[in-house]
Parts: sequence; C-alpha cells; structure tokens
Amino acid sequence: MRLGRFLCSCLLLTSTPLVQAGEWSGYVALEGRAFTQEALFPEQNYRVNLSLSAQPEYFHKWDNGKQSFTFVPFVRYDQHDSRRSHADIRELTWLKAGKDYEWRLGVRKLFWGVTEAQHLVDIINQTDLIENLDGEEKLGQPMANLALIRDWGTLDLFVLPGFRDRTFPGAKGRLRSAIPVATDRAQFESSQGRNHVDLAARWSRTLGDFDFGVAHFSGTSREPRLVLALDGGGNPVLIPYYDLINQTSLDLQATKGSWLWKLEAISRAGQPGGRYTAMTGGFEYTVVGVLDTQTDVGLLAEYLFDDRGQAATTPYDDDVFVGMRLSFNDAQSSEALVGAIVDRQTYAKALSIEASRRFGQQWKLSLEARFFSHIPEKDQTLFGVRSDDYIQLEMARHF
Repeated sequence: MRLGRFLCSCLLLTSTPLVQAGEWSGYVALEGRAFTQEALFPEQNYRVNLSLSAQPEYFHKWDNGKQSFTFVPFVRYDQHDSRRSHADIRELTWLKAGKDYEWRLGVRKLFWGVTEAQHLVDIINQTDLIENLDGEEKLGQPMANLALIRDWGTLDLFVLPGFRDRTFPGAKGRLRSAIPVATDRAQFESSQGRNHVDLAARWSRTLGDFDFGVAHFSGTSREPRLVLALDGGGNPVLIPYYDLINQTSLDLQATKGSWLWKLEAISRAGQPGGRYTAMTGGFEYTVVGVLDTQTDVGLLAEYLFDDRGQAATTPYDDDVFVGMRLSFNDAQSSEALVGAIVDRQTYAKALSIEASRRFGQQWKLSLEARFFSHIPEKDQTLFGVRSDDYIQLEMARHF
C-alpha cells in the first residue's frame, strides 16, 4: 500500500503538464538461446529457449526543459520458465531541475561503478537475475532523490521506500542454482520487511584526470543470503534472507592518455562474519586505429578480491579478469567484448562474448555467449550452471 501511494503521488505531481504531447521510443525484441549441453535437472528438458521482450519509453519535458517525466515499462514472455515471464516498471520519474539542484521523484534505475568484471558499488537497484546471470539488469527502485550540484562536487541524497526482492529462475529455468530458490518464502532481518525505508548518499567529483565517487548505503541488502531449508514435500530449497547492512564505497577512474585505471571498493557491515571489504581494480588500454584501420582495440585486466575468502557470498574472492573490447567505429555501431574470469585457487573459468551491430536505423542484432568450466561444488553461485553453456541471439526493432 505504501508503494502504491508513493507512485500515485508521483503521477499527481505531473498530471497537469502531461496533456501536452510527449515522445515515444523503445524496442521490441525476439531472443533465442541455444544450450550446448544437456541440462543437469529433469525439469529442464530442453536445449533451445525463445522469449519475447518489449521496453517502450515515454518522455515529456516542459517548463523550458526544467521539468520532465519519464515512463519506461518492461515486459518479457519466456517459452519455458514462468518466472522469467515478468513485467516491471524500470522508470516512472518526475524531474525538476534548478540552477544548482535536481529533484527526482518516482521509480528509477541508476548505475554506479567503473569496472568491467563486477560492480560492487552499484547498490541502489535490485538485480533482475532472471534477465541475465551477469547481474547488470536491474529492477526499478522507488525513490526520492535530491542532487545538489556545487563547485565542490555533486551530492546525491536518496530516500528509498518499497524494497524489491531479487528475481531467481524457476525450477524449469536454466542458469539456476542446483537447489531451487523459494522466492515466496523470503525472510527479512527488519521487522518492517519490504516496508523498511533505506537511505543512501553519494558525493562525486571530477578533478583533472580523476573521476571519483564516495557513497554510503544504510538499509536492506540487495544481495540475499541463501539459507538451506525444506519445502512441504521434504525437498531442499534455498530461502532468501535479506540482512540490514551499512556499506561505504569508493569508485575511482583515472584517464591517462590511452590508459583507463579503474577501482571499486566497499566496506560492509551487518552480515554474518562481521565487517568485510571487497574490491575490483584494474585497467583498460586502448589501441586506436589498429593496423591502420578505424577499429579501436581495448585490452582489459582486473583483479577481484573479497577478504571473506571461501565464505564470500559471491564466486569472486580471488579472481582475475582479462578481456578485449573491439570498437569498429562504423556506421552500424559494431562492437564486441570478449572476457574471462579465472579463479586463482580452483582455476574455475567463466568466459563471455558480447557483440552487437545495427542494421539500418531501426534494427539491432546482438550476440551473447557464456561458457563455464572447472566449477567446484562449493561454488554455490555457479555450480548449478556448469552445464548451461549457451549461445544467444537477439533481434530488436527500435522505434
């Protein structure tokens, strides 16, 4: 009910100006995944999966551009996994911009971070894990956000009502954990459950070649602990448990000629084991016009560290990422990224390939592939997907 009243207030704030014409854009996409191996579990008796998605966007501005309204819904229908068939409001936001401030109210999706392999500091939005295993797809988050824009930097203040549960694939979905996640049995440390109001603040500034941000988040963790339990039939399930945490973070990027130096670091308290720190840092070196062509090649390397070691709730406690980015700089905006994360202790490997190319003004073809090898049983996150290598094609029509 609180979330419903919050969204209604956003609409009331913008109801009068919306009688004017706005702009529609967005896309409709058909996605096909082909898995190269037989599934591990009998419920997953397929090798090919199709899905259809759509993400329209409505944008309207008025008051000489000082106010605007954005609405971005998202919907997907999946052939096999009923949990992946879902809808969400990615954005439903009113913006009021002044000389030295910006005020936003509604549902938003925003991104913090600079590294490639993982985004430790990106904590505002919940991960939409049924969309992609890499964790980069996010659910819309209700919020009130005031940005103070000053000579000393930009200070963003956030009030975050309406917690969003992390999405997980169903029993029939591939790319799921070995033990199914019972999302309907989620538990919370806060007695207010999903009604707990979270708070966050971030200060960001550019100084010469350096861009950096310092942030603090206090509230319900977006990353649940998965607690082993039994369902009504005596079968093992994982129950998401959401702790109350305090997290302080730093993100830093330095541009030095052809070099980009990147760092994300966090210190978090509130979960079992006490306060811990984690970081991801590295570089990207760009070779411009390789072999006298218009193609740029970026070479990437990062180190991923978590001082909890094997007790970490992510698979990246002592890992190395290496990759290569190709930017063809052609009229079709063709680009590709190839990368691999390797665990320094177990030598587990996760290889990813991403590429895209536009056709004409309205069509875009995207390729994605992921391959896993030497995944140990103790790796709760990746062990269940060790046979889920796949190649995916998506054709999207933009409007």
